[in-house]
Amino acid sequence: MAERGAHLTTAAADDRPSIFEVLAQDSLMGAVRPALRHAVKVLAESNPSRYGFLWRRFDEIHGVLDVFLQHHFLSRTSASFSENFYSLKRVAASGRERPAHLGLRGKHHWCSLILLALVPYLRAKLEQVLAKQRDEDDFSIRLPQTPLQRMYRAFLAAYPYVSMGWDSWVFCQQLLYVFGRAKTHSPFLWLAGVRLAHLTGHDITNMDLKPASPSTAIGSSVGERLRRLTSTVVGGVALSLSTSLSLGVFFLQFLEWWYSSENQSTIKTLTSLPTPPPPIHLQNQQPLTRHSKACPLCCKVRTNDTVLSTSGFVFCYRCIYVYIKANQRCPMTGYPTELQHLIKIYSPES
Repeated sequence: MAERGAHLTTAAADDRPSIFEVLAQDSLMGAVRPALRHAVKVLAESNPSRYGFLWRRFDEIHGVLDVFLQHHFLSRTSASFSENFYSLKRVAASGRERPAHLGLRGKHHWCSLILLALVPYLRAKLEQVLAKQRDEDDFSIRLPQTPLQRMYRAFLAAYPYVSMGWDSWVFCQQLLYVFGRAKTHSPFLWLAGVRLAHLTGHDITNMDLKPASPSTAIGSSVGERLRRLTSTVVGGVALSLSTSLSLGVFFLQFLEWWYSSENQSTIKTLTSLPTPPPPIHLQNQQPLTRHSKACPLCCKVRTNDTVLSTSGFVFCYRCIYVYIKANQRCPMTGYPTELQHLIKIYSPES
């Protein structure tokens, strides 16, 4: 029985990695994004005026940096950041194998870059839109819908089933890879026309001794010099990002575990502090009315009282719902806020 399962932990006759290696590199980048997102959220909550834009534009900033990072590694090591971290490389599924230090070229490079950076960004945005739609359904908000809006909601309703089908495909592909029936463990690799292989000693030596780009000839055009300068700057930024990620990846994974839902009870016992008082000085806001039942947004007597758990202020439900949906922050304190932070207040009179 041990001989039958030996191929699960060791490489086969070819240079393909084991299922544990490929799953480990897949989970690496999946762990980095939530940890970075939580770190940015902590910064935004500590100083909303200075770091709030990082939280609001996190997906776009992360997507741009991810493009630079993956492009650098695909061009220099024929692998993504996480694949290179585990000493893996991408080789063409068919055809002659290129040395790793020469990088991927042509359609293999651009297909890999799109599937590594663009597709995860689009999926994250779709999941955010789906979460907002669920919040609207939970709060029973029904606005007049045009045919385009109905098609949009139908697409969002079908998205969970599409996602389930994709996850099933990934699972089947991994099973086929385990039993040697497939060359790749991921549909993304199959779509890009590449497979994963181990870096050889020759590859590592060539990457360590890779010479610098030759100096620009005297007669070269200004456009060529500008292109090389841009390539050098992008490579430097990507290299610094990769170095910092390599040093901080284990710390980020620890953060993800520390703030996971399974560990929330431990966090509450270790970090329980008294509730801080409300802010004394509120900037960039409307003056509060003297009426104790007035909504700070519409300055009228509140209807359907709703408290914002991030700051403690009470508003009309419709006023605060529309404001939070548009701005994702408390109108009084500027704290990052989402729709799930709205809490309905039930009084004996109602």
